[in-house]
Amino acid sequence: MNRDVNGRVWKAAGGLGSVTPGRNFLFKMFCFFASRLKATGPDSKPLDPERVAMANRRRHFQCLRRIICILGTVIVFSIFLKFDKSLSSWSTSLSKLLWVDPASYYVAYPRNYTFIMDDTPTCRTTTPFLILIVPVAPGDKAARDAIRNSWGNEKLVLGQVVETLFIIGLHGGADAEQQQEKLREENLKHHDLIQSNFQDSYRNLTIKTMVMLEWLAAHCVKASYVIKTDSDVFLHVQNLVKLLLDPSTAKQNYMSGLVWWNSPVLRNPLTKSYMPRSVVAESEYPPYPLGMAYVMSLDLPAKILSVSPHIKPIYIEDAYLGMCLKHLGISPTDPPEQTMFIVDPRHPLSNCILSKVVAVLTTGITQMTSYWERSRQPEAKC
Repeated sequence: MNRDVNGRVWKAAGGLGSVTPGRNFLFKMFCFFASRLKATGPDSKPLDPERVAMANRRRHFQCLRRIICILGTVIVFSIFLKFDKSLSSWSTSLSKLLWVDPASYYVAYPRNYTFIMDDTPTCRTTTPFLILIVPVAPGDKAARDAIRNSWGNEKLVLGQVVETLFIIGLHGGADAEQQQEKLREENLKHHDLIQSNFQDSYRNLTIKTMVMLEWLAAHCVKASYVIKTDSDVFLHVQNLVKLLLDPSTAKQNYMSGLVWWNSPVLRNPLTKSYMPRSVVAESEYPPYPLGMAYVMSLDLPAKILSVSPHIKPIYIEDAYLGMCLKHLGISPTDPPEQTMFIVDPRHPLSNCILSKVVAVLTTGITQMTSYWERSRQPEAKC
């Protein structure tokens, strides 16, 4: 077999360089004897030398291809065996590369926050059965007005007094003082704003929640229940009151909503809710109801506040409440029907689903108002 051909074949196979006789002796011998066994036999006739050479070269390539296939299989198998360890080390390396001070995952609570707007008559001159409280951005007056004109305007439901409040922080930006003046004017008209002097932002949702609990613990111990709900949620108040009046609903140590059981702590630094092990060592959060809407008995705010100094508050507010509940030895309660709290609905909701829902995430003010109007119609039933 021509040495120059052999050398080119080896180079094509993997860039191993020119081939010396000593380097590929065994390979050439193997292919030679294999070709001779097929080319000759006891009764075979001499073959044309050129045809023999061509057949040998073809078999040479076939042998080489088989060897390459075997080597490739071994390499792929080795990669597969190391995949899990590599994935884990990649995540760890990425975490180190994108390292952020663990302090950035905590929030500034407790602090000496004070209420700078708080003249609502709720829980002072009234004793509601149920309080609807909506954390909302200071500048989102449109959402507040939409709620005031829809489900937030339901004051007497199934014979029970219901009142609606909004909790806000400080407006940021260059026009903060002008925005603050607008809030004062709005509150003079409605008397339903509770404002504390923390900076209102997504990363401060836990502060907003804890301040809300402080206000409830200070003023509403004689009320029965409170539901915290986001401003883009449609709340079916009648269905909620019906649930709370049910004899099977606990009157103390009660917290319910769309409960997330076995929720994993996300370790990928590129995800929105990433949490390093230095902050939360466990692989799962304790069970907690999703923050879009959760209802609790009004003995819980004071109890949660009592254990919160022992648990450094993370910025994921609903998960933090779950950590506090675990410390108290209290588990959240699943609602009687899974269709009562819906976070990822298929819009538009059917009349049947709308008749059973307690809280559902909407796409905005228009859809939320539409659902409220439909829920009041006779045909909103199964």
